[in-house]
Amino acid sequence: MIRVLLVDDQPLIRSGFRALLDLEDDIEVVAEAADGAECLAFVKKLLPDVALVDIQMPVMDGIEATRHIAADPDLADVHVVMLTNYGMDEYVFDALRAGAAGFLVKDILPEDFLHSVRVAARGDALLAPAVTRTLIDRYVSQPPPAFTSGGLERLTDRERETVALAAGGLSNDEIARRLVISPATAKTHINRAMAKLHARDRAQLVVFAYESGLVTPRGA
Repeated sequence: MIRVLLVDDQPLIRSGFRALLDLEDDIEVVAEAADGAECLAFVKKLLPDVALVDIQMPVMDGIEATRHIAADPDLADVHVVMLTNYGMDEYVFDALRAGAAGFLVKDILPEDFLHSVRVAARGDALLAPAVTRTLIDRYVSQPPPAFTSGGLERLTDRERETVALAAGGLSNDEIARRLVISPATAKTHINRAMAKLHARDRAQLVVFAYESGLVTPRGA
């Protein structure tokens, strides 16, 4: 059973998502929160598998709440997925940098929404859709200097290749086909890179890839 926490200051948004999730046999909504502070309290108490968190909320915004969750080792198994509107694209990369596993646009199709929840619960980053790649390309061109190239030397050449392809939005299967290796080997390279770079998840590998200069945004 996938345990989900819904966090949004608009009750109508929460009820819409909950109506979809409640129809699924393998998903349970464990609580709803209206701001980042409530989100943190519920996350610590209930340890959901996935927290769907709005970006702009009163008291504490979603990015700050995500930052607190990502910094707490006891919450390492909680996967935060940010909820955003098209008009708030500038926040997306900040969310990934804060530790979010990915993001969803609020007008997503119901079947894509449910699939995304399951993907996040498995611990995979929601970075494959073309819209995500477009946003990363656009907003990572001038990121704050959170990382330096230091750390790249800890990766093997193959691990660098794998991380770079993951930053392009490729799945493990797609990476395997590109490098002519097995999906299991691709996953091993990703996991080893995450361990060496102390990355919380695949999304933070993408952040590192761009901020270290391993990958350059298209058009930059």
